[in-house]
Amino acid sequence: MGGSSTDQQANVDRTFRSGFVALVGRPSVGKSTLLNAVMGAKLAITSPVAQTTRRRMRAVVNTDSSQLVIVDTPGLHKPKDALGKELNKVALAELADVDVVAFLIDATKPVGRGDEWVAKHVESSGATFKLLVITKADIAKPDQVSSQIEAASSLAHFDETLVVSAREGFNVDSFVGLVSSHLPAGPKWFPDDMDCDATDEELVAEYVREKVLNNLRQEVPHSVGVICEDIEWAKDGHASISATVIVEREGQKGIVIGRGGKMIKKIGTEARKDIERLFDCKCFLDLEVRVRPDWRRDQNEIRRLGYEAE
Repeated sequence: MGGSSTDQQANVDRTFRSGFVALVGRPSVGKSTLLNAVMGAKLAITSPVAQTTRRRMRAVVNTDSSQLVIVDTPGLHKPKDALGKELNKVALAELADVDVVAFLIDATKPVGRGDEWVAKHVESSGATFKLLVITKADIAKPDQVSSQIEAASSLAHFDETLVVSAREGFNVDSFVGLVSSHLPAGPKWFPDDMDCDATDEELVAEYVREKVLNNLRQEVPHSVGVICEDIEWAKDGHASISATVIVEREGQKGIVIGRGGKMIKKIGTEARKDIERLFDCKCFLDLEVRVRPDWRRDQNEIRRLGYEAE
């Protein structure tokens, strides 16, 4: 005789896998780029500037047999201020409560002391599966990749190694399949229509900050914070959004605004395109620039901007 529908459902549930994977590594190794490639859409911001990622973001990947929750974390680094300490706390906290840790190493840059420090935390993580991921294979020579695998493999014990190019899509699907196969049996943690746990306001703030970073790489990158003050939805479906760009000095404010307001207008125009894609509607974006002296050393300002570790 066949089993009851309840028994059959139990068998299905036992084969479904779900869990969390943390992407960790030094700044600028490609964590956010890999997350976006896996999602097939832009969620996390990216830029050539170190410490671009300041918020932990959870992105949800659903397959027929699994739900994979990818946790993008700030790059681990030697902190120079209160903000840097908070970013490290955010990243290290995730290592304590995930099923899989993916340790990312840039194929084009020598393994150094910073990587050794991160590897020690990976080694002590409670994750049941530890994956070494060599990134940026599209711009690295084969001998670079080989030497990176050898150097990184000596830092900690890894269960497997995977070479990827997020920009070219190389081994991105393999990453999802490999990680999913090592998740524990479990239920879906998030609904099917949820792709990340960031709020609309957080995503708006991040998209604005990305445009500041990409347009002003040398002048003010680490001194910039952004907060989305308000989103108002009109009856016709349009959105009116106000956001504030925070800098530490008057001179930086002038740089962000630009001569005749040209730079802040350019930042707003570029950010609005991403925001309209996100919301799938026309948006009006109003940007203001304010000075908060030494905000990166002020715990209250760090908390207000949403960069504090939970």
